[in-house]
Amino acid sequence: MTTTYLRRAKLADLYKMMEIIEEARALLKQDGSPQWQDGHPDRKAIATDISQEISWVLIVGDQIAGIAALQLTHDPTYKDIHNGQWKQPNEPYATIHRVAISSKYRGHGLSKLLFSNLITVGQLQKRSNFRFDTHEKNQRMQKIAQNFGFIRRGEINVVDKNDPKRIAFELNLHRNYKIHKVTNNFMKGLLK
Repeated sequence: MTTTYLRRAKLADLYKMMEIIEEARALLKQDGSPQWQDGHPDRKAIATDISQEISWVLIVGDQIAGIAALQLTHDPTYKDIHNGQWKQPNEPYATIHRVAISSKYRGHGLSKLLFSNLITVGQLQKRSNFRFDTHEKNQRMQKIAQNFGFIRRGEINVVDKNDPKRIAFELNLHRNYKIHKVTNNFMKGLLK
């Protein structure tokens, strides 16, 4: 079995991460989705994610197989929600952005592993609420939402020249469950 794990992205990963973004952009286009077709996320956005330490890479063996950002601060894009509402509008939350799996690893269930690890990292950062958004034509992300129990909460608008409308999803874990002490040195590195 190949070693698979999540780690923070480094600037040295940027080239490979952009390669994966471009593959995902092409797949979205093939699926008929306008999402990411206006050129974002671009190299500058991913580099900013890395510098802010919110960018994560899923490693399989010694290769980057997937990428995502896990933002632990308030996302202004999520302030105005239409045709619905957040279940926990005033509670802290983590936002999952810029998810992509390398074309070499598609179909291996790695998006589930990536999301599971991101939720674990968020939980370690005292987040019980998770949000993400996607275009209505991005059926792949909607399937991930369904698999993880994310609930469609409404619609938001993002900065996108082609089509700013996005479906907003939210996952609410039990608020009473808190991690109080971590004794595993590996997991301590995930806490900040």
